[in-house]
Amino acid sequence: MDLVQYIIVNTSLGMNKGKIAAQASHAAVSVLEKVDREIIDEWKGQGMKKIVLKISSTEEMLELFQKAKRELPCALITDAGHTQIEPGSKTCFACGPIEENSGQKYFGKLKLL
Repeated sequence: MDLVQYIIVNTSLGMNKGKIAAQASHAAVSVLEKVDREIIDEWKGQGMKKIVLKISSTEEMLELFQKAKRELPCALITDAGHTQIEPGSKTCFACGPIEENSGQKYFGKLKLL
């Protein structure tokens, strides 16, 4: 079973590279609370594959998050607003680790960041 963690970044907020990295890291760690330990261990053994994708609006991202979280472990990140962006901004979400093929239905049309 090929496991992967998907991270979807909201590019409409104009975050710089460092901010994106921090937000994606928050998402990658937060979603692990929703995944079985055995899956996490297997994913770690496979090299912790991640696919980072972009989405161009908050609305699109929230709609995709709502759909994906019905079937898959997902965590949405809301920024505190201490640095670059407004408090409450939805910056990104992570999904998985999950079977790579099961994410294609939700994330297959998105482009790499």
